[in-house]
Amino acid sequence: MIVVSDTSPINYLLLIGQIDLLPQLFQQIIIPDVVRDEMLDSLAPPALRQWIVNPPSWLAVRAVSVTDATLNSLDPGEQAAITLAQTLPADLLIIDERLGRNVASDRGIPIIGTLGILDDAASQGLIELADAITRLQKTNFRVSRRIIQKLLEDREKF
Repeated sequence: MIVVSDTSPINYLLLIGQIDLLPQLFQQIIIPDVVRDEMLDSLAPPALRQWIVNPPSWLAVRAVSVTDATLNSLDPGEQAAITLAQTLPADLLIIDERLGRNVASDRGIPIIGTLGILDDAASQGLIELADAITRLQKTNFRVSRRIIQKLLEDREKF
């Protein structure tokens, strides 16, 4: 399975101590070089900057030399991630930002976000979803309370 990721899902999974879910769920993750550069930026969280300096073996970085000009409304990492997902082509794109998700979906790219990863991991018994969401809510991750409530209610049905 070819899986491409944008910056934010990796950042949030790292911040809540769940970065190891990525190789457990997908074996390997590919990020564009632009995403790696965002992770190294001086404004990125220190934990993310430290992590990407010595990336795990399951993370691959690919150069994206040309991005699709129709993606200019997105930030550079999202542009590169969507371009790479289309070019490979990827089986899945991990992306959180609403506009980027909409653009990727419109282009037929299957997507998942941080919450979807946590939900999948909970389905496989890898984590306790409520605990992971509590930790996520202590970061600057933004999602409506309604979405969180629905996710937790759906999980209780299982």
